[in-house]
Amino acid sequence: MLGDDAELTAAVLAAQDGDEDAFRTVYRAVQPRLLGYIRTLVGEADAEDVASESWLQIARDLGSFSGDADRFRGWASRIARNRSLDHIRMRGRRPAIGGDESELAGEPAESDTAGEALESLATGRAMSLIAQLPQDQAEAVVLRVVVGLDAKSAARTLGKRPGAVRTAAHRGLKRLAELVGADRGPEEGISAAAPELGAVPQQRPGRQGAVAPAGVTHSRPWTQKDM
Repeated sequence: MLGDDAELTAAVLAAQDGDEDAFRTVYRAVQPRLLGYIRTLVGEADAEDVASESWLQIARDLGSFSGDADRFRGWASRIARNRSLDHIRMRGRRPAIGGDESELAGEPAESDTAGEALESLATGRAMSLIAQLPQDQAEAVVLRVVVGLDAKSAARTLGKRPGAVRTAAHRGLKRLAELVGADRGPEEGISAAAPELGAVPQQRPGRQGAVAPAGVTHSRPWTQKDM
């Protein structure tokens, strides 16, 4: 993820004006964590396909988006979630996730105790632990800690109230503390993990959303081959 949200906001605006390099910048900034979220929903085997479908829709609908970097991440997450749920309905079940999460390993989140605790594990193992949570808790934790949304943006993505998302994230992180303790073994115990996983990221101050130009069109749709 870009270190400065202002850079991502500027890249989104440029992409809306048809700048393909800017769109590649947006993709590289958002894709690793968005893919982690999709894996939480559909599993390793289908995540790349669902992510590709999500980005095709993001590229197609980008002209209708209005807002800053925070809003873009939330908007992209809603698209990814809808695509994932459509995929799940077609397949008929929610799988456990697993496999390689190397895309996330080189993309650290803003520092927070929960994120640092998850990153202290092998990243694939962290996501496997998250997969053991109830779906509402897993989604809340991934959106808050991995994707980096605040409670309000995560709530819009999930169609819930911010308080419900905070509660789900808190419960999920509390359960993760227990799972991390078990994963580390009895010599370290749950008490060693609990302080690390006991909080969700602080909600960031709201930013004034930048309004996209109306009627923006692209010369052609972007695909993952362009990224």
